[in-house]
Amino acid sequence: MCLHFKANKRSYKVTLAILCCLLCSQIGKEKFHKSQHWGFCNNVRMLVSDGKPGIGGEPLPGQKTKPRNTTYPKGEGSAVPSWVVFDKQVLCFDAYLEDEVPDKNQEDYRIRYYKIYYYLEDDTIQVNEPEVLNSGLNQGIFIRRHRISLPPPDEDQFYTVYDFNVSKDVVFYDKTFKIYDCDVFTKNFLKKVGIRVNPPGPRPEDPYMKSRRETLEYMKPLRPYESLDTRKQFLEYDGKVLRFFCLWDDSGSLFGDRRDLVLHYFLADGTIEIKELMPQNSGRDAMALFLRRSKLPKHGPPGIFQPGEITEQAVLNVYGGLSLTRMPGYLLDRYELGKVDQEFYTDADLTIGATINVWGRKVLLCDCDEFTKCYYRSNYGIENFTSIPCKAPTPPKIERKFPPYNGFGSEEDSLRTCIGLRPTPHKKDFKKFMELDSYGNISNILRYFAKLITDKCEDVDRMFVISYYLSDNTISVFEPVERNSGYDGGMFLKRVRIKRPGQELFKSELSEYIQPEELYIGAKVNINGYLFLLLNADEYTLKHMENNTDKFPFSNLQLVLQKLKDEEAKSREIKQVFRAADCNFTIVMDYNTFSCLLHHYLVAWSPPFGLKCPESFEESRECQKREIVMNITVGKLIEQEVITIARHYRVPEEPCPNLDLLIAQAHEQLKKNTFETFDEFISTCAYEDREKFEDSEKQINYESFFSALNWRMNPTPPLVAPSYLKEVCEDVWLGMPSPIPAKCIDYFTLLKDVYGLEEQICQFW
Repeated sequence: MCLHFKANKRSYKVTLAILCCLLCSQIGKEKFHKSQHWGFCNNVRMLVSDGKPGIGGEPLPGQKTKPRNTTYPKGEGSAVPSWVVFDKQVLCFDAYLEDEVPDKNQEDYRIRYYKIYYYLEDDTIQVNEPEVLNSGLNQGIFIRRHRISLPPPDEDQFYTVYDFNVSKDVVFYDKTFKIYDCDVFTKNFLKKVGIRVNPPGPRPEDPYMKSRRETLEYMKPLRPYESLDTRKQFLEYDGKVLRFFCLWDDSGSLFGDRRDLVLHYFLADGTIEIKELMPQNSGRDAMALFLRRSKLPKHGPPGIFQPGEITEQAVLNVYGGLSLTRMPGYLLDRYELGKVDQEFYTDADLTIGATINVWGRKVLLCDCDEFTKCYYRSNYGIENFTSIPCKAPTPPKIERKFPPYNGFGSEEDSLRTCIGLRPTPHKKDFKKFMELDSYGNISNILRYFAKLITDKCEDVDRMFVISYYLSDNTISVFEPVERNSGYDGGMFLKRVRIKRPGQELFKSELSEYIQPEELYIGAKVNINGYLFLLLNADEYTLKHMENNTDKFPFSNLQLVLQKLKDEEAKSREIKQVFRAADCNFTIVMDYNTFSCLLHHYLVAWSPPFGLKCPESFEESRECQKREIVMNITVGKLIEQEVITIARHYRVPEEPCPNLDLLIAQAHEQLKKNTFETFDEFISTCAYEDREKFEDSEKQINYESFFSALNWRMNPTPPLVAPSYLKEVCEDVWLGMPSPIPAKCIDYFTLLKDVYGLEEQICQFW
């Protein structure tokens, strides 16, 4: 019993020691989860995974964990994932594999070459076999990209970067790959991670490929032939084309002409293609190509050759195998007897200004594009790319003659019948009609007041209104009705275009018509044989001419003032005339005096219609100075220019209210308010305004004032609303134009702008 107690006591101490160790190992531990090792597979309970860790994610005793990421780098720099650090970084190794060939007499084994790619971002490996022409093997990707485990007994681990080196064997799925070399990037990377790179090993040659190469050498002549491989030229210049603009002048032949061509030289194979640029209405069939893509001989056409005469290699004989040791083959012509030598155009022969032979046609290279210039500048050092004009000289224009106008219909309609077989109506300028047609308050009609120039005494005093329509350049003439004149008045000429005088009636060319620039105040206009003198114009016409001084130069103030400045030598006499006319030194002159002064002394022109020089003016002291300035600027100014000066230097008029209109408006307001106590209103005003009422000089007659306002005793006609939208008939101008464009003229400002400064004029005054 004592022994049993001692044994229990000893086991109790051992168990307590183990528990103490377990508790010490669990101190500070936070994860106590347990992995699921058992599960169901096809409804059978079984161990689903033996690679899962134990409690808290810690490995079980004797369990080896497989690394998930690459082992490089180890905690250097920031915590960046490996797939970011080593993105697109691949190690490349050159290796070979000895593949056994059991069922073939010609060879026992075969050497196959591979490329081993190691991807650093995820430790995956890919093995590729370069393709060999006519090898008879399935080549390309040998092992797809994935992580490859180490051979047994380390199959629970994967290949890392430390397992690769030059002159070292690696085993992938029981196939041994012998690494004999690697690229420069791989060598530098291995040195950075601390791996000593071995020197490159020998690359064995495949005995079967060696025997095939020797067999092919027997079929070739002893001397070496030129290389026929053009893949390098194709890969380097594929898609690069030189373009030249050419000219083929075939005008010397019957029915020949100048042809514009585009030459394309393909650098990939040295072929030439030519296209023709077809102008419109050339009369030729549109062809896709002028010369199909091929090599262009320099001395063409070379003639006709027999089939097989033009070839790169000539075969003299073919021999078969007479014995088991002799291989079949063929014999080539080593001396190249009878070979036809052909010289073709290359890029070195194509330059601007050169003439090439295109199968007997002389084609001139005139210009090239920008890529072609860069190519010749970088490869041949050519800097001069002066283009040659290839356009044909302009042929003489054949003047088309039309028969003269025969008098039937209008000239435009007769001309249209001569242009085509199917006569079409004359097209009017619809855009001009829409822009210059009358709309709203804008009439686009120029109206002039004119008189008839005639020798008949009964027609001398006849007045007319000439309207010029800007929309279609037509003219209408209207005569205002005047009582007891002996004429009915009304429409004198309907709206129609007026030809300029002096033109032949029956001619091939279209007639010229009167334009708006020919109409101005003071001009003489011949309308169908009637000679009119333009005396005045309405306000709209004058503003239109002032706004369009490029077409109406007589309304250009600067040009008019320049004419006066040209007579600067006579400025003293002109100043004396104006000083003598303004006796009171008001520096302002009425228009009658100003106009007569200019007409008599500057223009030597008779007064216009409706304007007469006052008798007081002719009897004044100005007449004493008339002989002095009689010849000053004679013929320099016309009436239109005088009106332009008067309109610019006129003194603004103060608006004078209409008394009848004011009284009518006052009656209207008093009626609305029913105001009738005018007597009380008079007494109240007299009381409030005693000073003016008692003073005789300042007296206000309130009785007459309020008598005018009394709408009961003195009623006025009712107000009529003005018709703002009232339109005046385009052929009728009822109102006479005012002969005075301005009442007063500021002639002092005119002299200051023309002849000198204000101080000089004041000293002269």
